[in-house]
Amino acid sequence: MALVLKNASVYTDNKFEIKDVTAPNGCEKLSLTQGGTIFDFSKVHIFPGFCDVHVHLREPGFSYKETIKSGSKASLKGGYTAVCSMPNLNPVPDNLENLKKQLDIIKNDAVINVYPYASITKGQLGDELSDMEQMSDYCIAFSDDGRGVQSDEMMEAAMRKAKSLNKMIVAHCEVNSLLKGGYIHDGEYAKKHNHKGICSESEWKQIERDLILAEKTGVKYHVCHISTKESVELIRKAKKRGIDVTCETAPHYLILTDSDLKEDGKFKMNPPLRSIEDKKALIEGIKDGTIDMIATDHAPHSEEEKSKGLEKSAFGITGIEIAFQLMYTHFVKTGIITLEKLIQLMSVNPKKRFNIPTGDDYCVWDLEKEFIVNPNEFVSMGKATPFEGEKLFGKHLFTVINGKLV
Repeated sequence: MALVLKNASVYTDNKFEIKDVTAPNGCEKLSLTQGGTIFDFSKVHIFPGFCDVHVHLREPGFSYKETIKSGSKASLKGGYTAVCSMPNLNPVPDNLENLKKQLDIIKNDAVINVYPYASITKGQLGDELSDMEQMSDYCIAFSDDGRGVQSDEMMEAAMRKAKSLNKMIVAHCEVNSLLKGGYIHDGEYAKKHNHKGICSESEWKQIERDLILAEKTGVKYHVCHISTKESVELIRKAKKRGIDVTCETAPHYLILTDSDLKEDGKFKMNPPLRSIEDKKALIEGIKDGTIDMIATDHAPHSEEEKSKGLEKSAFGITGIEIAFQLMYTHFVKTGIITLEKLIQLMSVNPKKRFNIPTGDDYCVWDLEKEFIVNPNEFVSMGKATPFEGEKLFGKHLFTVINGKLV
């Protein structure tokens, strides 16, 4: 007899309905039954699998930080059924031969659906377009994430080529000439503690340029990890003008500010934690739809790389295993957004924008369970998180992909 999950709260067509769900084979091994084949799921929610369009799986080239196997398992633990892997790898996926090296590992080792990006430029150096046409059928989109494309002419050429291929340009926006050696936000903490700051203009100025080019070329354009109030307003106005633009932000930019910084590498990421005004603008952006989705920018590093303080540590934190719980605890339980809105941000919107199939994929959660964030319990090889020790709500029970228990 099949295992029946009774009275579950199931997300369907942007609302929750109480339903009985027949669980796939294998769930009987999860200790879900209560004296038989029926389990009371009245306190449990079933969501479509989450989708993260911005993760660093580090393989090939940097498997001491993370592997496709460990990163996809960490994603699975977080309730994700699909992720898009960034191209700052070795070799850079700037031609089909290099891209297929990653695709072969994905085929052999990934436990969820992994969709790789190809780079915009060769070597991500910004000087020459990658073999975009050759790779188009094998990648989710084109990005030079980790680096902004500095040349206006190069970005316009990339947009025109992507438009002709019906692919999206996904941009890490950063003006190198404005960085000036900075590594945290150019705000009060930087001044007080004698750190070099990264100005907000280094982000929004390139977004401003790209929006002009996106309007000119008609390309589908997506902005990575926005962090400033100016970025929010530029994208809000661009959408009103009819530009085909979407954007993402990450949980840490919505929860923390530069006033939360400590002299610890686990607080260092790029873009950096910004001001309270920026945080407020980002929150308004997710509420009014300017910000389309939540991505984690999951960026694992070795313990050594993250142990050198704010100045010397590598940029990037680990986040995919606790992203939903962070957002649920800080934004749904506090009444800032609804649970339905959060599912749109973490599942519906990214899949729709990136044309990722939904399939028979879902994740099952007990939202009343609480826990303390302990990086030593992370599946990811990266352990650096600024949320260590925080109490969060939400226990992931299991995930189903293509109708099968994973």
